[in-house]
Order: sequence, then structure tokens, then C-alpha cells
Amino acid sequence: MNAILKLEELFIFSLCIFLFSNLDFAWWWFPALLFLPDIGMLGYIFNSKVGAFTYNLFHYRFVAALIAIIALTYDNDNWKLAAIIMFAHISFDRTFGYGLKYNDGFHNTHLGVIGKDKK
Repeated sequence: MNAILKLEELFIFSLCIFLFSNLDFAWWWFPALLFLPDIGMLGYIFNSKVGAFTYNLFHYRFVAALIAIIALTYDNDNWKLAAIIMFAHISFDRTFGYGLKYNDGFHNTHLGVIGKDKK
């Protein structure tokens, strides 16, 4: 991934930290929830097609944006927290090259092949 794209993802992650700091939650909630969207990996227990769907569901910015719209519409801090965590997690993942998954396996992403299959 290009260095400029990584920098952009780091900026979004930093923005999420700033937005989180404006909510009325203890600081430890942010690191405690940061990896919660990876629960989508549990779909790989069934097969790679289900795994890719569930993983991507928790890693699409569109889904995070829908949650943010709900949060802002109803001015609900819990939904705001969920949206911020999703955006932060997605940016954190993309900084390290973890992208949306294809149906053929966990290592094949829209950003390229990751892990030991990278050869």
C-alpha cells in the first residue's frame, strides 16, 4: 500500500481518537473495544464465503457510516462510540494492509495478499 494511503488511514485513526475524547466515556473504552470488529472473523468457522461476508460486514466503511448516521440522528453516545470504534478499527487494519476479504480465503484482500501466502 502506498505511503500516502497509510498516512491517510493514520489521520482517520487520529481523528477517531479526537472524536472519542469528546464523548463521555472513560479513556480505556477505546483500546478495550478497538479490536471488537474482528468478531467478524468468526464466520470463517463455517467456510471462507461466510467468513468473508461476516468479516467484511464489520469492516465496510459504509456500515460504519450508517451507524454514524443513526448516532447523529438520535444523538446517542453509545451509537457514536460504535461508529468511532468501527472507523478507527478499519483505519488501523488498513494501515497494516488488512483489507476487505475475497471469498477464496482470509489471506486474499482488496489490498493484496497478506500473511504467509504473500509469496
